[in-house]
Amino acid sequence: MSERILTINPGSTSTKIGIFDGTEQVFTKTLRHSAEAVGGPLSDQLNIRRQVVLDVLAQERIELKALTAIVGRGGLLRPLVSGTYQVNQEMRDDLLNGTFGVHASNLGGLLADEIGQSLSIPAFIVDPVVVDELEPIARITGLPELERKSIFHALNQKAVAKRYAKDIETPYEQLRLIVAHMGGGITVGAHLNGRVIDVNNGLDGEGAFSPERSGSLPVGQLVELCYSTKYKLEEMKRLVVGSGGLVAHLGTYDAVEIERRIDDGDEKAALLYDAMAYRVAKEIAAQSAVLYGQVDAILLTGGLAYSDRLTSAIEERIAHLGSVVRIPGEDELRALAEGVLRVLRNEEQVKEYGGEPTWLENSTSLS
Repeated sequence: MSERILTINPGSTSTKIGIFDGTEQVFTKTLRHSAEAVGGPLSDQLNIRRQVVLDVLAQERIELKALTAIVGRGGLLRPLVSGTYQVNQEMRDDLLNGTFGVHASNLGGLLADEIGQSLSIPAFIVDPVVVDELEPIARITGLPELERKSIFHALNQKAVAKRYAKDIETPYEQLRLIVAHMGGGITVGAHLNGRVIDVNNGLDGEGAFSPERSGSLPVGQLVELCYSTKYKLEEMKRLVVGSGGLVAHLGTYDAVEIERRIDDGDEKAALLYDAMAYRVAKEIAAQSAVLYGQVDAILLTGGLAYSDRLTSAIEERIAHLGSVVRIPGEDELRALAEGVLRVLRNEEQVKEYGGEPTWLENSTSLS
């Protein structure tokens, strides 16, 4: 059976595409878009990006009729359990209308579906950021009006956990893992028997601060800052996501540049970098409590996991909790292809989008 898959990962001003023959990546390219071209509504961007993708595939002489399936990066949808979902009309409507939020990643499923329909082949998304498998106890906060949400690097966390499970020849569903994804944002998840039962909301300011996100803040001081006249609402949101973290302190979110400053004797940069490692270690330790201290492995992944300085500082504080394994990078195109392959090979059942969240009926015993 043919397993030729087109993968599509839209960013704010780029669209990354890849062709996979099974697990082998045979082509990849990042398509850059001008701000004017992608500055309009999603419906306009969809037409522009689709044509750019098709033009590049034609230039590269990629035979579209040889494709088995197309998969796009999942966007902001209703909360979902982990898995591979075939794009349906309800998903299309929610992505295009921004029912649960507007983001460039919404275009992933839409692009996959439009190209797939023209070729009469299925289109999928895999593990969008809204994967929600939190236990009921993990949702509760000290205010009844506020419930914790699950928004995290689900695609990379799940892919890395499953690759690790395969490497040690143990089903992912039998492992107790902590996965720390460290990039522009940082999320740390507790994986129990195939489900992420607790994870910090990396989009809304929970957890460790990161190169461009504030992380958790002192609540009282934050409330006072919100009600001061210093910042407007959108400015405050930007401070939490985009202008917080290392960039707020150092004027850059480039880890390579920050480490260069540290090597040149910048004590402030060294302190802040170590403070970020300290906060990540605290998040990992907290998730070990979620798993009752029974941790098979701690996986460090994402772009920042390439840093020996950062990962060593984290490992010094958490090595006593379990085996620490570094799996740097975030190969999202491969993760998308792997999700589709699991369906094509009948290793997983394809899931259908729609209805209400299903975390309660899928809850897992923690002990």
